Amino acid sequence: MTEEEQESKTKGFRLLGILDVQNTPCARDAILHGAGGSLGAGLLHFLATSRVKRSFDVGFAGFMLTTLGSWFYCRVNNAKFRVQQRMVQDGIKNKVVYEGTVLDPKNKPGTETPSRPS
Repeated sequence: MTEEEQESKTKGFRLLGILDVQNTPCARDAILHGAGGSLGAGLLHFLATSRVKRSFDVGFAGFMLTTLGSWFYCRVNNAKFRVQQRMVQDGIKNKVVYEGTVLDPKNKPGTETPSRPS
């Protein structure tokens, strides 16, 4: 691959020159949800009132609210998922480290099952 092709792959798509949509988590979904919310809010307002400028304003507000709401929701869920993933990884690591030792929670002295008389 040439150097130019590698740069274009790592560059990604920038929205307004600020937000790298390809590399920012949740950005693509938030923008798409915002576009749908904008279209829905503006169209419904236009059908109800037939006022073009106000419908545009409502559509723009719908875009902003839907985009920000979707982005925050996605980011919070990703953070919760990362915390759960970290807890599971630590648990697996601790199981491997403590398995078969005195510190293993499964090998507590008082938790042995009594043998049944035959």
